[in-house]
Amino acid sequence: MVADAAGRYLVGMATPRPYFLFPGTAREALTLYQRVFGGQLQLNTFAEFSRNDGPPDDIAHGVLTGPVSLYAADAGADEATFSSTGLMFALLGDGTPAQLHAWFDGLAEGGTVIDPLQERPWGASDGQVIDAFGVKWLLGYEQPAEGED
Repeated sequence: MVADAAGRYLVGMATPRPYFLFPGTAREALTLYQRVFGGQLQLNTFAEFSRNDGPPDDIAHGVLTGPVSLYAADAGADEATFSSTGLMFALLGDGTPAQLHAWFDGLAEGGTVIDPLQERPWGASDGQVIDAFGVKWLLGYEQPAEGED
């Protein structure tokens, strides 16, 4: 933490990261997310963590760090797997328009486009997609000012 001139501690803005528990598909999901978003991927297996509540090659802990950072693992024998209603992971203005379109297209592979990433009547662009692992994403951006990309 950093203190200001009066000695008060300033806290940076915390950014929650999702931690998904998948039904044996964490390796595939994290590999897709790394291919789509880029970044560094670290995978640790149940065997590496001395866990015996699932297959030794299942992912006990996976971390993607980069433009989009998240965690995922394969659920153990007594853990519920990811499912969601009424929740979207929003990437609004978190990249260039070209980058957000590429991310959208990558997430759509094997998934379901709910609403294409397109310009809206108010001038912004957004779209919704559920990826192949059941994660719902909202991607969008404001139109860049003239002369910007």
